Amino acid sequence: MYYNGGVNTVQGRNLTQDGYNLGLRYQCVEFVKRYYFERHGHRMPDSYGHAKDFFDPQVGDGALNARRGLLQFTNGSTAQPQADDLLVFAPSLLNRYGHVAIIASVGSDTLEIAQQNPGPFASARESIPFAQREGRWYIQHDRVRGWLRLPAADEQNPTLDQSVGLIQ
Repeated sequence: MYYNGGVNTVQGRNLTQDGYNLGLRYQCVEFVKRYYFERHGHRMPDSYGHAKDFFDPQVGDGALNARRGLLQFTNGSTAQPQADDLLVFAPSLLNRYGHVAIIASVGSDTLEIAQQNPGPFASARESIPFAQREGRWYIQHDRVRGWLRLPAADEQNPTLDQSVGLIQ
């Protein structure tokens, strides 16, 4: 994680050696895309967009978000959030672009996120409560839209998989 000053500070675009767009240094989007690229070799089919664009309201709970190449779960999903999922926050009055972070760990009633460029009132690590009610998982933060997860290898659609170079 890097600190880049104010939330609107940009230090150029971060590209991989082969030109894949990781995002604007050192915004939240750049952090999660760099992490997924370096840890999992994942390339999002659509490598552009703000944090708010990571969550597509037209994609059903547990379905593939094709622009991101990730499974998407709504806040209130039957699927529990897991470590390494991306957590997507809606825009706010002070941040019209939304926010995205990585779930670093999941406890019995809280999850810890790792985030870059969270703004002046948050830290790089933050704990957020969550609970299960009537078989559904709710992250108790008013701006959380949902979470994204890498599909298991046997769930991936080879035509969408650009992360490991399978069948094109």
